[in-house]
Amino acid sequence: MAATKKKARAPRRKKSEAGSKGLPPKDMLSGTESLEALEKNIVEDGGAVIGRYRDPLGGHGVVIAALPIDKVEPTTYQRDRSETHVKKLANAMERVGTFLDPVICVRLDGKYSSPNGNHRLGAMKLIGAKSIVALVLPDPDFAFNILALNTEKAHNLKERSLEVIRMYRGLVGARGKQKETDFTAIFEEPHFATFGAVYEKRPRYSAGAYSPVVKRLEGFFEEPIQDALKEREKRADLLLTWDDEVVRVVEALKAKGLSSPYLKNYVVARVNYLRFKKGGEFDFEETIGKMLAATKKIDAAKVEKDDIAKMGGGGGSAESDE
Repeated sequence: MAATKKKARAPRRKKSEAGSKGLPPKDMLSGTESLEALEKNIVEDGGAVIGRYRDPLGGHGVVIAALPIDKVEPTTYQRDRSETHVKKLANAMERVGTFLDPVICVRLDGKYSSPNGNHRLGAMKLIGAKSIVALVLPDPDFAFNILALNTEKAHNLKERSLEVIRMYRGLVGARGKQKETDFTAIFEEPHFATFGAVYEKRPRYSAGAYSPVVKRLEGFFEEPIQDALKEREKRADLLLTWDDEVVRVVEALKAKGLSSPYLKNYVVARVNYLRFKKGGEFDFEETIGKMLAATKKIDAAKVEKDDIAKMGGGGGSAESDE
């Protein structure tokens, strides 16, 4: 993929007039006849239909249902389940004796795939629950769209990046010929896909240190997502090569007796010449290549403690994004 290809960035959020969008309450119950086929399938699958409505923003049909819990599984796109969190949540649910937060599902071949609520689902299964309440949507593609709503939750950079690259690969298989720019609302930011490809290969990668650089360089591609994935993989490999060199310098600084959680941030900031350039477009491969070359020239013997303090870690988070 040519580096000079046009890159589109996510549109800025515009302020809307209060009460100007969506459906009034009285209209949320009308026009739901198209859900009858889905309701029939839910009953045939052993579930029970509780109700139906149209969502207040987009007017999409939604069925509220009680589903057999053994027929509900999480999608592979969301963040990994924390067993510690599942156990804590299960204990809290048993203590309160109530489940009030439905998961979201789409029906696929008699099974139900949930793009959110991985920990709630795991906790209910750990408890031994027979069923779980779900908001069932008729369009399987919502499994991708709904995952974008997870941005409101407290995901760290690693979790979000892995979610995006897993979703990215799923979309390549399902809609690979569509442009990457068609999915900007789902991916939120282009650097998540690149960092996700990095984390797949190096789980202990410290994306926070490189984020100021990569965010500046990244954009969404106008090419088909199946082709754009190859570029994401290529960029990930380049970032890993740079990371190898940064780690070498960090280890040399530690051997010298310098200690700071921001050593990697310092090294990256030291070669990040973009800090002094307020505008302009920069080629990803060329820019990272220059910073890689500059990193190789750093002489740890000449770095003093005050140098790191003056740099202030160079911004971003400390070395771990766990």
